[in-house]
Amino acid sequence: MFGIFKKSQKVDTDKEKVEELITRGVEDVFVVDSLRKKLLSGKPLRIKLGFDPTGSNIHIGRAVVLRKLRAFQDMGHTIVFLVGDFTAQIGDPSDKTDKRPMISREKVLENLKQYKKQVGMIVDLSKAEFHFNSTWLDKLGFQEICELAESFSVQQMSSRRNFKERFEKGQDISLREFLYPLMQGYDSVKLRADIEIGGFDQLFNLKAGRTIQKHYGQPEQDVLTIQMLEGTDGRKMSTSWGNVINMVDEPNDMFGKVMSLRDDLIEKYFLLATDTPLSEIAEIHNRLEQGGNPRDEKILLAERIVALYHGTELAAKAKQAFIETFSKGGVPDDIEQIQAESGAVLGTLLVGAGIVSSKSDWKRLVVQGGVTDTITGSKISDEYMVVEKNLTLKIGKRRVVDIAVK
Repeated sequence: MFGIFKKSQKVDTDKEKVEELITRGVEDVFVVDSLRKKLLSGKPLRIKLGFDPTGSNIHIGRAVVLRKLRAFQDMGHTIVFLVGDFTAQIGDPSDKTDKRPMISREKVLENLKQYKKQVGMIVDLSKAEFHFNSTWLDKLGFQEICELAESFSVQQMSSRRNFKERFEKGQDISLREFLYPLMQGYDSVKLRADIEIGGFDQLFNLKAGRTIQKHYGQPEQDVLTIQMLEGTDGRKMSTSWGNVINMVDEPNDMFGKVMSLRDDLIEKYFLLATDTPLSEIAEIHNRLEQGGNPRDEKILLAERIVALYHGTELAAKAKQAFIETFSKGGVPDDIEQIQAESGAVLGTLLVGAGIVSSKSDWKRLVVQGGVTDTITGSKISDEYMVVEKNLTLKIGKRRVVDIAVK
């Protein structure tokens, strides 16, 4: 329901749970002593997450924040979603090296339909609030905007890392981008937020909420930033790089993507993308340190991630499907990763990457049915096939290649 402040259930103040809440997967807390005191007080708190629904799908990197919200919710606190239908038309400049394009309110509302459905896979929406910031930002007069702007200096704005980099490169920085933190801070005033959560790249905007709340005589919100979950190739998780795992991916597809994960990210994925107890993660760490096979840990990881979004039954089936794909040659010890431009000829790409020794060897593999799309289970039959989407291929008996389209 929109625009209604809900009462929360009884608050859990167990000290161990509180400590895990403010440390697991957390990058920084501002101010940690204040936040801990609030959580131990027994008072139900209002936990704010603002988002501009500029896309329709949520990947599991962004789901890390949602999972933290669910943890707050399970402790008895109220989750308050701030839908930036107004600010999405401005464009959040956080961690952007170029001016972000504005999008229409109609597009925001269209994206929100799918966004809410996916959020509901993690957070109990019946106990959460949703508010649109156009409700109050549309009504702000120029005088009040000027008063808000007085809270920040040009030096503060221009010293932000991304603004500074763009300025040094001679790139345009719109004045509307300077206004964004003011609006996000004003949202915290209207919602009377006790805590605001976001990514580490949002820290400036999150702290702006404290400044604006102080301006209006409200208690300052505490700020909690979440660690970033890298994509399967170790870079920032980005749809444009093809290294994302979306919450709505099909079970088999999701399982295969997790199996393509870089080995050095296994523990971080257990920490941020699953509910695996910290004690068990420590055991996984020890097994890997003692020479355990990363493949085995990834199978466990993939099953748990799929179970979170599709249930244990489909997760077990996805695991079985993956193993059966490699039943003759065994599950591969490693999955190689390469990148490709959309439209690249698959055979030429694999020869160039050293995956296949020659074009004639590639032709032989295709003719003999030795190349399998592990997601669909179908054989590759066209030796001149072009790459148009991400692929995970089994080549021969044991070799597996994950191809990410740029």
